[in-house]
Amino acid sequence: QVQLVESGGGLVQAGGSLKLSCAASGRTGSTYSMGWFRQAPGKEREFVAAINWSGTTTYYADSVKGRFTISRDNAKNTVYLQMNSLKLEDTAIYYCAKDHINGRITVMPALYVYWGQGTQVTVSS
Repeated sequence: QVQLVESGGGLVQAGGSLKLSCAASGRTGSTYSMGWFRQAPGKEREFVAAINWSGTTTYYADSVKGRFTISRDNAKNTVYLQMNSLKLEDTAIYYCAKDHINGRITVMPALYVYWGQGTQVTVSS
C-alpha cells in the first residue's frame, strides 16, 4: 500500500505564492509518475501537473502553465508543486496522486490509483 499526505495549503492573496508538498510512504517506488489535481466546489476534479519518475518530463494544464512548477525529490519520496502568481480561480482542494504503471506519465485522473486526502488552497482578492 501507498500513503500520500499533502501539506502546504492555505489562504493567500491573489498574486501570491504557495508551495505544496506530497510525501509518500509505504510501498513507494521512484519509477512511478506523480500528479497534482484539483477540485473546486461544484466542479469535477481536473488535472494540474504531472512529472515522470526521473523528473525529466513534466506536463501542465494550460491554465497553470508558466505559473506552477512540479518537481520531485525521490530520495525524500516527495513531490512538490510551486504555485506562483495565484489567481482567484486557483482556489480548490489540491490532491496529489501516484501512478502504478512503471514508466508511464498520464494526465488522466482515472488512471491514478493512489491519492492523498487533499489540501485546501484559497486565493483571496
